Amino acid sequence: MNDLKTVTETYSKYINSIPKAREFFNRPLTYTEKILFSHLSKPLESIPNRTKSFCSIKPDRVAMQDATAQMALLQFMNSGMKTTAVPTTVHCDHLITAINGAKDDLNNAIIKNKEVYDFLVSVCTKYGIGFWKPGAGIIHQIVLENYAFPGSLMIGTDSHTPNAGGLGMVAIGVGGADAVDVMTDSLWEVNWPGIIGVKLTGKLNNWTSSKDIILKLAGILTVEGGTGKIIEYFGEGTQSISCTGKATITNMGAEVGATTSIFPYDKKMYEYLVATSRSEIAAEAEKIKNELKADDEVFDNPEKYYDEVIEINLSELEPHIVGPYSPDLSRKISEMPDAIKKNNYQNNLKVGLIGSCTNSSYEDIERAAHIAKQALDRGLKTKSQFYITPGSNQIKATMERDGYTEIFEKLGGEVLANACGPCIGQWKRSDVNDGEKNTIITSFNRNFAKRNDGNAATEAFVASPEIVTALAIAGKLDFNPISDSIMLDNDKKFIFEPPKGSELPDEGFAKVKTLDFDPFEVPEINKEIFINPNSKRLQLLKPFKKWNNKEMENLRILIKTKGKCTTDHVSPAGPWLRFRGHLENISQNMYSGALNAFTETTGEAINTENRKTENIYEVSKYYNSNNINWIVIADENYGEGSSREHAAMEPRFMGCKIILAKSFARIAQTNLKKQGIIPLIFENESDYDLIEAFDTISTINLEEFKSGNNIKLSLKKPDGSIHTINTLHTFSNNQVSWFKAGSALNLIANQS
Repeated sequence: MNDLKTVTETYSKYINSIPKAREFFNRPLTYTEKILFSHLSKPLESIPNRTKSFCSIKPDRVAMQDATAQMALLQFMNSGMKTTAVPTTVHCDHLITAINGAKDDLNNAIIKNKEVYDFLVSVCTKYGIGFWKPGAGIIHQIVLENYAFPGSLMIGTDSHTPNAGGLGMVAIGVGGADAVDVMTDSLWEVNWPGIIGVKLTGKLNNWTSSKDIILKLAGILTVEGGTGKIIEYFGEGTQSISCTGKATITNMGAEVGATTSIFPYDKKMYEYLVATSRSEIAAEAEKIKNELKADDEVFDNPEKYYDEVIEINLSELEPHIVGPYSPDLSRKISEMPDAIKKNNYQNNLKVGLIGSCTNSSYEDIERAAHIAKQALDRGLKTKSQFYITPGSNQIKATMERDGYTEIFEKLGGEVLANACGPCIGQWKRSDVNDGEKNTIITSFNRNFAKRNDGNAATEAFVASPEIVTALAIAGKLDFNPISDSIMLDNDKKFIFEPPKGSELPDEGFAKVKTLDFDPFEVPEINKEIFINPNSKRLQLLKPFKKWNNKEMENLRILIKTKGKCTTDHVSPAGPWLRFRGHLENISQNMYSGALNAFTETTGEAINTENRKTENIYEVSKYYNSNNINWIVIADENYGEGSSREHAAMEPRFMGCKIILAKSFARIAQTNLKKQGIIPLIFENESDYDLIEAFDTISTINLEEFKSGNNIKLSLKKPDGSIHTINTLHTFSNNQVSWFKAGSALNLIANQS
């Protein structure tokens, strides 16, 4: 929990910086700019060029989930620090597999992951880090309920950290190395973001929900449209959306590649702070509420202050469904029947899942329960399997108290543990075989291939919890609850009434205590951290080798990725989560989901030494053991998806030197830089087609590597012909020093 002193100090700095910011920019300010300017660790020297200029930011807080925390803390242990520089928490939510229901799954996780949990507890104890035990809830819901407040800035080692933007916070998803920067009070350097203004007019009504806003926006911006930018919502429509509804929207801003998303402070946020036992913080926010938003002049002329303005009329908005396989494949629910026929989607709906960090608020649960109760009253149950994932123990206890758990269970649903589970591949299904085509629908955030159940043939769609519930009852993907009816046993037709739900519980939230210890406790600096050298789950890190000050010569091309290459493709989650603290073991999954343009197969590569097509890890292992360095050629938006730095650390560990892509997702690009890999961008995208399996690549001017100096590559063909490839990079001089040192962590350790 935030102590009041932290909040008042943050607000004092915030309110004092705004006049300086207006004077510096010589114009009115967006809300984003106010927060960023107040959190600068060193003054700006000139007006920043959005998406291009670098700035140094000092966040107020760090949050980590248990899968990413392992590697982040292993890195932090090498920093020489005795405690973290800012309040930090660890949340145990990723390692709980959904199999048998909440109680059994939680107990099994505690037994199965004891070694990892014990490690996390010992590190947290030693360095004064807050620890939220398994079962407490999902990181983003916990942060919203306990730590987020308007005008503050935090980072989290999960791509959906922007969930806290629903409470007026700049919350940015990062890799573990970025978290180490902040925890060690080192320079945390980021691009000054572009700003997309989304104007909301009108008011949501009937079947439309906050979920539909972001599903529609995803269709407009696509998975790349927000890259390097912050989405700032404004307009009278924002005031009609609950605080948790706003969080749903900002959470899924990650699906369009946005750095984060944010809403201005309003009455809904005040009410949520009070409801979650933070009345004193709400009172402090009220004192400066006129500054916890963009200046009025920005609202009057948004095109002048935002890089792009998108307007959505909430009164005209229709429920949307996105998918499959990409979160930007967005359609109105009325368009689904035609889409099903055109694309040959499976209309039979196998499973509906609601909840997760994205949509498990009290409002979400009550609206879904209202739909469920209508069906129960008419003797109906779900035709599809139906699962509910509460976002936190507080939500779970409150829905039990208010009778919603009973409603869902009578309907045929099953409540899962307060964890990520089916959202991240931690879902063990028994109803379909691997490779069997089937359809599911969730209220989660991502729907990449294998994302939920590890089955590439599962076509996953995403909608609001109430739409998911209605479709699970009907058992069909083409069902439109707004207009379609369900036949009852008495030959009568039943049409759902629109869902109803309160934003906050009338009786308040049920009181629970699930924090093991708070980060304000005194660190036990003498606490011993033991890692069994024979452990298969945890492994101490060895520093990566620094650059030898020479050009890179004759790099082999391990893989040329074709189409999407998300972090799920580079380093799949699911069963691999158990190795998140063991770099050597988890590296065995490297690029196992990536499609190789050379072989037209997934997870395979051509060993250029013996010309055999083999498992890609085995090829990389052969290269690494024989001191053969390699490069990856990639398509557009490389590294889309999760913040997992394993997608950068694994290639680095196995001998990768460069990733050459048409474009990069923001977090992936930063993670590569942090680990000492050079992410390069084709100056001419057509050069991608020039590269073939047995070519080799060398750098030409790496010895001149610095900010503004682009790197040229020499492409050598088997016939001896040579082509020059011009590339672009986004390194600052400070980031170049990471590469030269071997990694950002090496630089921190050398300076400590």
